[in-house]
Amino acid sequence: MEGKVLLLSQRRISDLVAFCLSYEFEDNLAAMTRADRFDVQDRAALEFSRRVYKWTRLASGSTKLAGVLAPSPPQLPLQRDYELFFPIFSNAYQLHALTAIPDWRKRCRKAACFITEVWADDIPEYLVELLSGFDHIFVGLHHCAPQIARIAGRPCSYLPLAVDVERFAPKPEQQRSIAVCNIGRRSATTHAALLAGAERERFFYYYDTVAASGSNRKERTFRVDNPEEHRIMIANILQRSRYFIANRSHVNNPEFTAGRDEISARYYEGAAAGAVMVGEAPRTEEFARQFDWPDAVIHVPFDSSDICQILEALNAEPARLRAVQSANVREAALRHDWLYRIQAVFDILGIVHTDQMRARADRLRQIAGSFGAASGCLKSSPRVVRSNAAFPPVYG
Repeated sequence: MEGKVLLLSQRRISDLVAFCLSYEFEDNLAAMTRADRFDVQDRAALEFSRRVYKWTRLASGSTKLAGVLAPSPPQLPLQRDYELFFPIFSNAYQLHALTAIPDWRKRCRKAACFITEVWADDIPEYLVELLSGFDHIFVGLHHCAPQIARIAGRPCSYLPLAVDVERFAPKPEQQRSIAVCNIGRRSATTHAALLAGAERERFFYYYDTVAASGSNRKERTFRVDNPEEHRIMIANILQRSRYFIANRSHVNNPEFTAGRDEISARYYEGAAAGAVMVGEAPRTEEFARQFDWPDAVIHVPFDSSDICQILEALNAEPARLRAVQSANVREAALRHDWLYRIQAVFDILGIVHTDQMRARADRLRQIAGSFGAASGCLKSSPRVVRSNAAFPPVYG
């Protein structure tokens, strides 16, 4: 597959911290296939083109007329043919970037894409229509797959998020100097209790100091200079954290999720780093399937004024904590590395796995083996874990 996979990245024009996960996926796919990556460069031109396309499409009802009248963003012409075109989008509003490579369908034998986050009641249909030329669409949230398939008229599958386990996995005897890590969306109640406890007991509590943002002041986002450097930093922090507060997606905004629990990236990151995850997990069968080992997430209410007492009680069970830490790394290495998502994509498209993918699988098994079989109060599952375990139905 060397030089036969084409990626389209928006890392040069979209630098929000949440998008770093998508860029990590791109980097992992490139490493395992030696893909070519084209970077969209002119954000202003692309955004102007999208706006013209949107209003023309909505006013005329014609995708063809909108495509003709919308000014083209700077083009990235292809000079050769590819086996696979696989752009990765952080959200559906980035889909207009496809117009930067006008001949992608002609030059690529197969085409699939991945959208990290799209919610069913916030789907820009005029952009999702642009996916009609793909062989398969993959989405990182479970509930929206049927609607994406209906709008695009193409098969759509849920593909779980993942993490670069090789980067996030700690050393087997990693020292954890950070008592609690709490990043991203958070409970003011829990945060205040941890601040007070850290001041009182002098433990290291790591948290964001970036100002809350968004119309409801419930988001904590910022821009990054280099997405890879940011992911390295997050991995280093979590490898050194004993507890990691991990909650379901948009946990502090239930009006937005409307009961549609989804699995945030925090679970894959925390597990791979061997942190003990505490918080409110998604209340779904899908989460129970993906994180089905004991204590994968220890339930703690989102608003917990007694969080310090809860963690103190857990500290009194060191054998349990060691078992949880080992199991988290081991299961992540066997199930939640980006390799397994790429394998799933390739299997659906009928593409042969690369030598680099097979080598990575060997390294991941070595990582899992270094954390041994579970012991003490945590018993490993007797079943055989399949890296490409069946996902929910394909829609389309």
